[in-house]
Amino acid sequence: MAAPPRTAHPYHMYDAIQAQPEAIRAVLAANRDAVRAAAERLRGLDRLLLAGIGTSWHATLVGELLLATVGGLGQRVRAFHSFEFTHYWPAPGPATGAIVVSHRGTKRYSLEALDRARGAGAVTVAVTGKGSGDGIKIADVVLTTVEQEASAAHTISYTAAMALLAALAAELGGGAVAEVERLPDLVAAMLGQEPAVRALAARFRDRRRYYFVGGGPNTATAYEAALKMSEANHTTALGFNAEQVLHGPWVAMDAEDLVVLIAPPGPAYERCLALARVAQAIGAPVVALVEEGDREIAPLAAAVLPLPRTPEPLTPIPAVIPLQLFTYHLALERGANPDSFRAEHPSHARARAAYSL
Repeated sequence: MAAPPRTAHPYHMYDAIQAQPEAIRAVLAANRDAVRAAAERLRGLDRLLLAGIGTSWHATLVGELLLATVGGLGQRVRAFHSFEFTHYWPAPGPATGAIVVSHRGTKRYSLEALDRARGAGAVTVAVTGKGSGDGIKIADVVLTTVEQEASAAHTISYTAAMALLAALAAELGGGAVAEVERLPDLVAAMLGQEPAVRALAARFRDRRRYYFVGGGPNTATAYEAALKMSEANHTTALGFNAEQVLHGPWVAMDAEDLVVLIAPPGPAYERCLALARVAQAIGAPVVALVEEGDREIAPLAAAVLPLPRTPEPLTPIPAVIPLQLFTYHLALERGANPDSFRAEHPSHARARAAYSL
């Protein structure tokens, strides 16, 4: 039975954000055997492809680098948007593995991606939520995340899916197991930043545009944060790769905007530093998610949200937590219902009825 809608804080989105540490802990424990089974089926294949849509696509982008680095697959792994996988790329061969991420398990093109991979003889793995549609469960191995989310702005299913992809990477690569097991504690620590994040939402509630920028695995974090802003508080939010934004998009930036940098130590850090200097020159304030003790980006920022020391491929999981909270509290500041996809607005309800997923 669907949870009844809420019209005030705490909305369903808030409950989901707060539940993430224990949910990730439970998901990792419950899927240990399934993760081992998936690794056994995937090990030794020529290539591994991932597919998803929306938030699930962002999870596959994180999974791509996790499997390439922690999992040791290198350039044998590639993430695709499910629509592109289905309609624009050649069908995979029998020496291929395919991981399809879909929380509800009902999206047409993710199901078509799974069917296409199975029809070509690929080994298939699904990452999906409890109570998802039966179509996704035809995969050779099913990794199960959490109950279906009551909020249309998915949060807990995203971090749970990334945690399972991290566990699979660790199983394939034979390392980083302890780091994966620490993820629930890291997420809990980031939830402790809520008072600071709530203050930032009040401080920056009326920005013209919101830029979210990261590199490497946190390109996906930037994309996900911008998506959640659109879904939950309906602001104009843009997600960019750190290098890409320096090649032109920054020119549209003004002092009335806000720049949020996801910049843990790693190759993308220097490009985030360059963008911090660009924003300072323009007069746009910067909120920086950087490792505690940072001495280069932090002095350029209007506010700093410290990240725990974590291997860079795993940082998208703790890093997204304060951005989820920022999105949520900005929705409260702006009088928006973060759960509803604006279904209470007649024009948006009509728009939603004009297409199918």
